[in-house]
Amino acid sequence: MTILITGSTGKFGRNSIEFLLSNGVDPKSIFALVRDESKGKQFQDKGINIRIGDYSNEESLIKAFEGIDKLLFISSSDLENRIQHHNNVIKVAKQVGTIKHLVYTSFFRKEEVEKSGKSSIDFVEKPHIITEDLIEKSGINYTILQNILYTDFLTEFFFGEKVLENGIFFPAGNGIGNYATRKDMAEAAVNILLDDENQPSKHLNKKYVISNEESPSFEDAAKILSEISGKPLSYTSPDIATFENTLTGLGVPSIYIQLSIAFGLAIQNNEFNTIKTDLSSLLKRKPTTLKQFLIETYKKQ
Repeated sequence: MTILITGSTGKFGRNSIEFLLSNGVDPKSIFALVRDESKGKQFQDKGINIRIGDYSNEESLIKAFEGIDKLLFISSSDLENRIQHHNNVIKVAKQVGTIKHLVYTSFFRKEEVEKSGKSSIDFVEKPHIITEDLIEKSGINYTILQNILYTDFLTEFFFGEKVLENGIFFPAGNGIGNYATRKDMAEAAVNILLDDENQPSKHLNKKYVISNEESPSFEDAAKILSEISGKPLSYTSPDIATFENTLTGLGVPSIYIQLSIAFGLAIQNNEFNTIKTDLSSLLKRKPTTLKQFLIETYKKQ
């Protein structure tokens, strides 16, 4: 068995590799896709193989995918070129002919929102919709993971560096979401790959909704942060103009402000709230809660 992890130097990729190792997978059967050799040293030091490849370069992918049985296909972070990148990966995966199972990290969408095409984050969702279609038509056995918004994004992008001093200032309204952690998602993906050994067809040609069982609001998050900090912290949901002007005044680049607004509006519209979830069954345990994650994230601050 050979497993290739694309996007291996990103957080999802590194988490996935750590879970493979902690499950006793022989490092020699793990291959990490990196864009340049220097970035692969962290894996080589653990006995893991590296393959050099770039989503934008088909020739490099052909060499990288040679002899690979299973592919954990982590979506491209390049929003502008994501569709072309994904098309290259799927085309080459089919061409090499050895890949028996492709696991793809897609993105959760509500059916009614997808049909309307009116989501503020349509630019994120559309490439995943196209990619899922390409995978389904490729003839390769697949598992598609429709990942909800990472809980990690709340702390990494939305709350701000001084949240334990100033509270939350973000235009999410009263929206709720079934956010799940990046680590839980990576663990679920690895469990699918490893299940192949005992139950080869269990996950083949299926789509799973990867979301949490709880659906907290940003107000709930502020209450948890208040407990952590030992002082009352508020949640303020400003109107879009106030949010934009405030962040512009703080020197935040426009692209980050617009991305935050787009996700804030999606949260307001409850686009990440769902009763559908396969995460617990894939993890064989309860997913990490928002409270557990926030305590882990901020306990040293």
